[in-house]
Amino acid sequence: MSPSEGTFRGSGEISLFYRRWHTCRRPRGAVALCHGFGEHGARYAAVAERLAERGFSVYALDHRGHGRSPGPRGHVDRWDRYREDLAAFLSLIEAEEPAVPRVLFGHSMGALIVLDFALRRPEGLCGVVSSGAGLEPVGVARPHLVALARLLTRIAPRVSVPLPLDAAMLSRDPAVVKAYRADPLVFDRATVRWGTESLAAVRWIKAHAPELEIPILLVHGGADPVASPEGSRDFFEAVPHAEKELRIYPNALHEPHNGWVRERVLEELARWLDARCGESDCA
Repeated sequence: MSPSEGTFRGSGEISLFYRRWHTCRRPRGAVALCHGFGEHGARYAAVAERLAERGFSVYALDHRGHGRSPGPRGHVDRWDRYREDLAAFLSLIEAEEPAVPRVLFGHSMGALIVLDFALRRPEGLCGVVSSGAGLEPVGVARPHLVALARLLTRIAPRVSVPLPLDAAMLSRDPAVVKAYRADPLVFDRATVRWGTESLAAVRWIKAHAPELEIPILLVHGGADPVASPEGSRDFFEAVPHAEKELRIYPNALHEPHNGWVRERVLEELARWLDARCGESDCA
């Protein structure tokens, strides 16, 4: 299944790239997908194709500074740039899929983006999916990197530092690891401003977890070496909404959707979406 491609105007009139997968005239729902740090939307083709087969339209943007979108690699001036970009992306989806339920899906950094958005602007959303949320980073937020970022962010915000993120942390599937390492759009450096902005976003999201007003599914690898599953567990416990689910997959690493449990992960994701969206009109 080949996705269609396009661009849209994000915050500050930046032209951001996106992909769309769909199989239906009238989809049962539209999923806005936000990828993680240092990667891009095309890495979620298997997720998107599975959901498209179930009657969903899936839209995956490349965040600013990532993939085929412009901007300094691994940099953001302010975290709310991501929020404003996502708001513009949802406006595009609403224009293309009017009166269709909309769901946010985010992995890792993308999970932080969708959680922040869902807490601040839940209107028009019927749910949010958080995968591998970096609420308790353990593999990349090392103390010396955090200290360096806080020191430099005011005087040299675009100084770039390497992150200790290896493909072997993502999946136990050798094919996934090999493809990640060979991907020319993948990178492992972040600016100090991105570091301080992401840490501030984590603090805000944790503090406001009790205010979530929409259904949520939290997915996490039980052996995630990048972001501890305890971050998702603590967020789940703090959310008072009755429609909440937490799925921690034992022995899975940072990307359960790309691991040996992928079939179970994708099927359970599809079922969760089925329960919150209407019937499709697939031929």
